[in-house]
Amino acid sequence: MGAPGRETPALLDEDGRLRDLSGVTDDLDAAFLAADGLARLAAVPVDELPVRDATGVRVGAPLRPGKIVCIGLNYRDHAAETGAALPTEPVVFLKAPDTVVGPEDPVLIPRGSTRTDWEVELAVVIGRRARYLASTEEALACVAGYAVANDVSEREFQLERGGQWDKGKSCETFNPFGPWLVTADEVPDPQRLGLRLWVNGVLRQDGNTSDMVFPVAEIVRYVSQFMVLYPGDVINTGTPAGVALGQPDPKPYLTAGDVVELEIDGLGRQRQVVAQA
Repeated sequence: MGAPGRETPALLDEDGRLRDLSGVTDDLDAAFLAADGLARLAAVPVDELPVRDATGVRVGAPLRPGKIVCIGLNYRDHAAETGAALPTEPVVFLKAPDTVVGPEDPVLIPRGSTRTDWEVELAVVIGRRARYLASTEEALACVAGYAVANDVSEREFQLERGGQWDKGKSCETFNPFGPWLVTADEVPDPQRLGLRLWVNGVLRQDGNTSDMVFPVAEIVRYVSQFMVLYPGDVINTGTPAGVALGQPDPKPYLTAGDVVELEIDGLGRQRQVVAQA
């Protein structure tokens, strides 16, 4: 929590109060995860942590990822709405990690953009080094936790300006993240989570992770065959139907002043006001 670049870590207790973690760690970052920080944090008596007043305080992203790996066309209904065939292997692309902003920070429409789109996604946070994993059980053991991500996309840049998808995915502010990093033990089944997104109060996406083509465990295992995943890396696992790209013409792409709200069961809620870059 705090101003950009000056955030301090906090924990949400069972009563919904924020507890200050600055006496435990400077940051919830890759180094913290790599040093079994979550296990050490679990041993700290929550009642001994100072309560923080969150009134008027900005909520930052709970983690600054090392890299963001994204999975495309990973929901059956989303593939259908875009007219794409279901992939036989996960569609993998990368998103610049500096796209990450807080869950209530503005989303900026890039200059020259007319097709900025929304995508509510389950984000998987890696907690231990993952390299050539042999099983989905090993894969789940590498997951530190889960968070809400908005994989904001510019469709013209992504699909019509040549090259790969990254061009339409890596514009500034294009990955609102959080509000929380929910540890894996608090999510018994990542394939039974509802995802919802509203634009200006209109429900646009209403899906469930059970509709994924490739589940979380297989995604982590699969990606580890092509790149090493490190503590603090994030995987955005795809979006359900309801994006602007899949709507009839004229498609309701985002414009300045729009309000986007999104949530995933048990992982919290985001709200962004759209502005012009």
